[in-house]
Amino acid sequence: MSARFEELDWRPTPMGEISLRRRRDPATGEDVYEVKLGDEFLMSSLFTAGEIALTRLGLAALPGARLDVVVGGLGLGYTARAALDDPRVHSLIVVDALGEVIDWHRRGLVPLGAGLAGDPRCRLVQGDFFALAADPQGWDPQAPGRRFHAILLDVDHSPRHVLHPGHAALYRPAGLRALADRLHPDGVFALWSNDPPDAEFGAALAEVFADTAAHVVDFDNPLQGGTATNTVYVARKPGDPAP
Repeated sequence: MSARFEELDWRPTPMGEISLRRRRDPATGEDVYEVKLGDEFLMSSLFTAGEIALTRLGLAALPGARLDVVVGGLGLGYTARAALDDPRVHSLIVVDALGEVIDWHRRGLVPLGAGLAGDPRCRLVQGDFFALAADPQGWDPQAPGRRFHAILLDVDHSPRHVLHPGHAALYRPAGLRALADRLHPDGVFALWSNDPPDAEFGAALAEVFADTAAHVVDFDNPLQGGTATNTVYVARKPGDPAP
């Protein structure tokens, strides 16, 4: 049993002060892991339904096996863990801007860290997901220009509420086209959002992708009581034209 509250790590970063803390939930007696950036809560192990649904909904739209997947945003690792739990996933690259977050996983400071860092299918890459999306070299330094079957993104709060102004361009048609270029034909882009479905962003997706959908994910909110919701957007790239 852990102490009631413990700060496991605190570091200054270019994005602000980031901290990882663990506290004991008095209602369940279980440990809760939380990440803060400055005074803002980024994530909590109490709320993982949306991150897991991001992976499951995104990968469910894909045919075939031996899937190559890239995840934007490591966080506490729930999106990546759900990907590795799919037996079809052959390789996984997880891109995070903060080396501090990657270090938490490699040091085993978060519950899923050792499993992710030790899985031979998984590589944790420090980098700016958004800048690399627009770079011809892409996200895999070992295979420049590589394409993937799925891109799963969970970094910003939503397409309208971004953590950095430089992220906003990706959610417009030109940015989405660059993202689609990183996908195999029939590949899938899936995005987590904390906001309700956004018609304007949905229209931007529809300009670029063949099929799009916004899934509302319901989950229990033990802090406020009742049910809360996230949105998962799933968009499929057009397949190869028929011969």
